Amino acid sequence: MTSVWEFLAERFPVEKMDLQHMVQGKTVPVHRMSWAYYLGGITLFLFLIQVVTGLMLLFYYQPTVNDAYESVQYITEEVPGGHIIRNLHAWSASAMIFFVLAHLVTTFAMKAFAKPREVTWLAGIGLLLITFGFGFSGYLLPWNQIAVNATKIGLQSIEAMGQYLPASMAHLPTQLKEIIQGEASVGQATLSRFFVLHVVVLPLLSFGLIGIHLFSVQLHGMSKGVPGEVKKTEKFFPTFIIKDFSTWGAVFFIMFILAVTLPFDAFFSFPLMDPYNARGSTPDGIKPEWYFYMVYSPLEMLPYWLVMLAVNGGIVVLLLAPWIFQHTSIKTLRTLAIGFAFYFVIITLFGDVIYHLVKGGM
Repeated sequence: MTSVWEFLAERFPVEKMDLQHMVQGKTVPVHRMSWAYYLGGITLFLFLIQVVTGLMLLFYYQPTVNDAYESVQYITEEVPGGHIIRNLHAWSASAMIFFVLAHLVTTFAMKAFAKPREVTWLAGIGLLLITFGFGFSGYLLPWNQIAVNATKIGLQSIEAMGQYLPASMAHLPTQLKEIIQGEASVGQATLSRFFVLHVVVLPLLSFGLIGIHLFSVQLHGMSKGVPGEVKKTEKFFPTFIIKDFSTWGAVFFIMFILAVTLPFDAFFSFPLMDPYNARGSTPDGIKPEWYFYMVYSPLEMLPYWLVMLAVNGGIVVLLLAPWIFQHTSIKTLRTLAIGFAFYFVIITLFGDVIYHLVKGGM
């Protein structure tokens, strides 16, 4: 208990919890990686857009299998400005996931998880997982062909873990799938549970972790982010704050232009956006959202157990990064971060091409 108290006391020093230390006297390092300090703020701003647009959509959305699709169509086609709000929600969701991943990669590359910022990092990893939870749960809500069938594939991947567990535990993944699904197949219970997760449970968890994350960042400041000493700094308030808000304005301008001119559904071909038909056949082209390709594409080419081992191992490594990499140089961390970024971009953009090349070679 003494060790735990000492750990918390060092990560949350009471003597530094004042306006002078956390705002007025705070400085931000200036160097070639300084642009990365704005990624977290952009992610937060996109989350706020999600909250505002999501609340507006709730006035019309109906979370039932009979009305969900029609309510989304009503928002898009009948409600004044509804198509803009829906597109803004969809575009900012994808942008938020992009920036949260960019924030993770750059934070790792800058060794911003090092002592005494372990709690900041752990809260950030929690927010990363919640963000993917938002993506997975929100994907089902329009109740169209691609949404329901892609959700089925995701839930089936959970059940598939049972064949690699000991006999006494083999039933656990199936039970977990049934708990999430709520019934024998994806239906009203599933939609209701995903709706509650998306609009109540995950937002509440997010607010808590965001509070811890931001408080810890303000308490300990930005990490220096580069090897050696930082030669130049700038004041957090008002210099950095003004620049941060300026990036928010630029991001909102881009999101708004996309929402007005380019419907998010335009990227999906017929009949993927048709209402879900439980008695019909599954259409071709069913895939998860692009941010799941880094797992989905390998699953098409590699043994299931290997991909799941890599995914779960990666999550454990991220959670323990402050201790695993505490003596690792920033140069090495940057190389690892660039390697992951390269993998993510290649598998996201060219996963289908690689799959067909591998399949053709077999």
